[in-house]
Amino acid sequence: MPSRPRQGLRPAFRSWRAGRPFWGGLLLTLGGAEILLTEKASLKVVMHIGMQGLAGYLLPALMVLLGLLILFNPTQRLFYSITGVLLTLGTWITSNLGGFFVGLLLGIVGSCLAFGWLPDQEPRRSRRRRRREARAAQRLHRPGDAPLNGAGRPA
Repeated sequence: MPSRPRQGLRPAFRSWRAGRPFWGGLLLTLGGAEILLTEKASLKVVMHIGMQGLAGYLLPALMVLLGLLILFNPTQRLFYSITGVLLTLGTWITSNLGGFFVGLLLGIVGSCLAFGWLPDQEPRRSRRRRRREARAAQRLHRPGDAPLNGAGRPA
């Protein structure tokens, strides 16, 4: 048995989520699912209409697939997100104005979030926290003191 302490489900999910563009993939998947749910025509009618009717189901299904691929294979997120934006824009024509704009907006925002995600980026610090750290550093270093080096000690 390993000697490390057992991790709970929530911390394990947070660490998994931190290593991928989670919100982008989730929004793209939800956008595709919403567009699929707003389709009115049955599959028999779609097959009778032909390729135009089939595209109304095919594009949102591919959006769902790309959203899941972004979640589970984040190394290829750039290709998936660009393809996701193009498919989402295609649903404007093929699928009830992109699921009455809701699925269209979810897909575009999700694809943009996935495209802009950087894997090795440090967590952002809030402005309030940066100001608090700057004030603490100023209190440590008074004007009459010797200049500080990088470790916060006098040079």
